Amino acid sequence: MAKLLTDRILEHLGARGETNLLDLADEFQEDHQKIVGAAKSLETVDGLIVVKPISKKKWELTDEGRHIIEHGSHEAVVYNAVPDEGIPQAKLVKSSPYAKVGFSKAMVTGWIELDKSGDVPIVRKKVPSIVDVVQTHLKNLSSVPENIKAEYKKRKLLQEVVIKSMRLEKGPNFSTKVEKLEADLTSDLLVNGTWKDKKFKPYNFEALGASLPIGHLHPLLKVRHEFRKIFLEMGFTEMETNNYVENSFWNFDALFQPQQHPARDAHDTFFISEPRISTKFPMEYLERVKTVHSKGAYGSQGYRYDWKLEEAQKNLLRTHTTSNSARMLYKLMEKGEFKPVKYFSIDRVFRNETLDATHLAEFHQVEGVIADYNLTLGNLIGTLYEFFSKLGITQLQFKPAYNPYTEPSMEIFCFHNGLEKWIEIGNSGMFRPEMILPMNLPPDVNVIAWGLSLERPTMIKYGLNNIRDLVGPKVDMEMVHNNPLCRLEKTSRMTRLQWKTRQQEEKSVKTQSNQETKIKQVAEHPSEKPKFVRQQLVIFCDPQYPISFILSFIRVVAPYFRVSLSTHVHSTVTNFPKKLAGFGSLYFSKDANVDISFTVIWKPIGLDPIMVLPGMHKILGMVNIARYLNRLVEQVDTNVLKYETNGPLYASKIDFYLDKIHYALHDSDRVLPMHIHKTSCYIMGKDISIIDLILEDIDKCQIREKM
Repeated sequence: MAKLLTDRILEHLGARGETNLLDLADEFQEDHQKIVGAAKSLETVDGLIVVKPISKKKWELTDEGRHIIEHGSHEAVVYNAVPDEGIPQAKLVKSSPYAKVGFSKAMVTGWIELDKSGDVPIVRKKVPSIVDVVQTHLKNLSSVPENIKAEYKKRKLLQEVVIKSMRLEKGPNFSTKVEKLEADLTSDLLVNGTWKDKKFKPYNFEALGASLPIGHLHPLLKVRHEFRKIFLEMGFTEMETNNYVENSFWNFDALFQPQQHPARDAHDTFFISEPRISTKFPMEYLERVKTVHSKGAYGSQGYRYDWKLEEAQKNLLRTHTTSNSARMLYKLMEKGEFKPVKYFSIDRVFRNETLDATHLAEFHQVEGVIADYNLTLGNLIGTLYEFFSKLGITQLQFKPAYNPYTEPSMEIFCFHNGLEKWIEIGNSGMFRPEMILPMNLPPDVNVIAWGLSLERPTMIKYGLNNIRDLVGPKVDMEMVHNNPLCRLEKTSRMTRLQWKTRQQEEKSVKTQSNQETKIKQVAEHPSEKPKFVRQQLVIFCDPQYPISFILSFIRVVAPYFRVSLSTHVHSTVTNFPKKLAGFGSLYFSKDANVDISFTVIWKPIGLDPIMVLPGMHKILGMVNIARYLNRLVEQVDTNVLKYETNGPLYASKIDFYLDKIHYALHDSDRVLPMHIHKTSCYIMGKDISIIDLILEDIDKCQIREKM
């Protein structure tokens, strides 16, 4: 059959000179693909025919377009469904499958109108009769202008189909008869000598051999392998995460996430219709979880709502692998005695996200969990530095955040050298007591955890800007084949320790040299100061809670720095205290070349003042402002308000007192022990510190014990 078809093609081509395979398929009454196969077979014969690719576009009706031909356009159907006396809008939009679209189109064309004068919106006819142009056009597409067709394409009534085919022409060696070419030089041809009269297919000595049918790791799997090695190097155990379908109890309730939380809505979570609910739960544990939610326990007042088992039974596609962490911690205590553990998992999670260049409804979560005695936020930060340093990330920043099941919580940022900016790479925190104590973990056991996406570091590693180039139907398989293995730029622990030691030694030598140079400069030029970068600082402060500490600070540093203070009253202040009328006027200077310029703007913002630095960076709270100013002046003159130059123990003690002051200011019931040094009138000994300046200007009765 195939040979007969090729002969017919050659005969047709000999008579016509050229032909189109689409026309040829219609003329021969054969399938177009069979014609294409026969033409390609003829193309292998050297110089027999010339094949040129062509394409043809044509318009076709969609299913919706065919529905209009049979029943009329959506707007016409809606118009015809409106009786003379009118019809309620709610009833009209349920009258046909496409009534909502038809209602909008009929309103735009002016066929109907909406009467809202009564209690119920009534739809009435606006014109006595209509002509269904859309149905007429779709019945005869040949007479429809191209711009109208494009409009129907937007309405998904038409679709433009591109049909690719080929045009055949005679080649230089054209013949209506095809002589079969020999592919192999056999022994029979050699013995009989018939090879002399045969024609052989040409050999392509540059052709590559057949590719081996081997698989290629996807970039996500390459990066996942590296992450997994890092966790195993740090002594973690991999959790079982093969349960994509989870119930709401483990996914939400066990994590102290309330049943009214927005994440439990269908807009954010994929719920399962079959099986819809789960029925097997550890009932004693479930009752403890119910109690901590509805009534409170373990020192917490809970959420105080009517906790429902029906809500906890709902099945869903898990929204995070933290549900598996909760299962593992519960199973750990089922064994009886607690033992410190380190778990990790890397697996898929599902969320009802809007798809865009950086979000998918299905992605991977990388999670690490450590449970041990007396863990602190410092342990979490140290672990994160160790973990990310193995990824080649050494610059980290942390930002306070909120999670229902962790407190405190921190977002993790790293500096991206390629983008030259800080980017968010993960989330972390310490599991709340309301989550871990119902599992019967000991009270002195804390759990720290962190999680990050697998897709984001993979995109950064392989230079992808759109997540749909990494996952989904648009993935280029050549990208999967050709991308190299993931090799994270990391060093061994010993190498990093040696590098840190060398850096510290160099810093120590450099510091000592700088101090010697500075002492020499001061001795030779006592009137000269080290160069200081001018600071223009703006402080927003509530006049009900004046930041009087600034005045004490300026008084102490004035002999060493040129300082100016000005004030402004914001328009939102209605009753400005008279006692603040001359605030800081003693330190106002018209000189524009001062070292530190303070501008205090009185504005009702609450207890904590806000200092704005150049570049719109903000520092919140009097204690944090004090820390910043102390470090600022200490960089230039170490004899003014000693802080970090007196060593880490001295600085830690100051930080301890500053934190206590902050807590006392925000809670009048708190009492802070402040013991004056035995041989000095200052808190830290013989030198005045930033603590003394703050205590001068706040109510000492709230934060000091009686001596």
